[in-house]
Amino acid sequence: MRARIVGIGCCLPDRVETNEELARLNPEWDLGRIAGKTGISARHIAAEGETSADLGFRAATQLLERGLVPIDQIDYLIVSTQTPDYLLPSNAALLQARLKLGRHIGAFDFNHGCSGYVAGLQLAKSLVVSGSARNVLFITTDTYSKLVHPKDRTVRALFGDAAAATLIGPADSGCGEIGEFVVGTDGSGSSSLIVPSGGFRSPRDATTAVEEVDANACVRTREHLFMDGQAIFSFALNSVPRAINQLLERSALTPAQVDWYVYHQANKFMLENLANFSRIPAAKMVYHLETVGNTVAASIPLAIDAYVQSGRIQPGQTLVLAGFGVGLSWAVCRVVWG
Repeated sequence: MRARIVGIGCCLPDRVETNEELARLNPEWDLGRIAGKTGISARHIAAEGETSADLGFRAATQLLERGLVPIDQIDYLIVSTQTPDYLLPSNAALLQARLKLGRHIGAFDFNHGCSGYVAGLQLAKSLVVSGSARNVLFITTDTYSKLVHPKDRTVRALFGDAAAATLIGPADSGCGEIGEFVVGTDGSGSSSLIVPSGGFRSPRDATTAVEEVDANACVRTREHLFMDGQAIFSFALNSVPRAINQLLERSALTPAQVDWYVYHQANKFMLENLANFSRIPAAKMVYHLETVGNTVAASIPLAIDAYVQSGRIQPGQTLVLAGFGVGLSWAVCRVVWG
């Protein structure tokens, strides 16, 4: 048995934060330079009290209302999020009830960042191919804006909030396929992208909430997201092209046989350098971040859906998906769009 992506639903919060708004709030920031490097001019921000489960619910509802499969034939719900509503229970349990999915289903979260979409596809494919599930509903949803200090320009201008819901089911002949995977992890670099406090290793207290100013005049506390951009850039250049080459070899594909490379939409500078390093033609690289920002695990399905809706991704085309980030981790796979 083979598995395929049956459909994708997306959700962006209603509030849009533009670079002009950020410039008014932070006149000392060079937003023109930042936008030129990141390729991001705006991002969607979850409202106060609006959570990752709320966004996931909206994305899944949009997908399920299309009636692609009977709802009682969904046997698993998987949620990738690093900003869950609660420490426990899982967002998956909450969404099983809100979406009125059957009580027979398995439902769980996994904590994965920007490589979470490809990792989740591997899990979902395994469930379908093994016969453990007829169909899997896979939701990627994060509200990183709630982790970002408003005065930290290294991440404030970068991340946006979003959710995507992907339905994975069996593939009949000629209707698409989720193919091979290459994954990896290097936990020695985990401190390069981290929220230092708030877990049980370093619980929140009066000291973790103290604001600190770094050498680049960025403000944050230990309860906010920290990213070493240069370290992440070096990691991506060292890991992703190698994984892509391994995937092409495993799939018996040449680079010319790939129609689209859909990388995690980290930022324009990163994507351009990854393309140059791997000698990928610019016309085959997918870019969908200018008005949504870096949306973490939702970035790949949002990009796929945008290109499908515009008619650029067509049935039968071969896609290479590549996620990379928190962990540090990477995951790439081949998909034939159906």
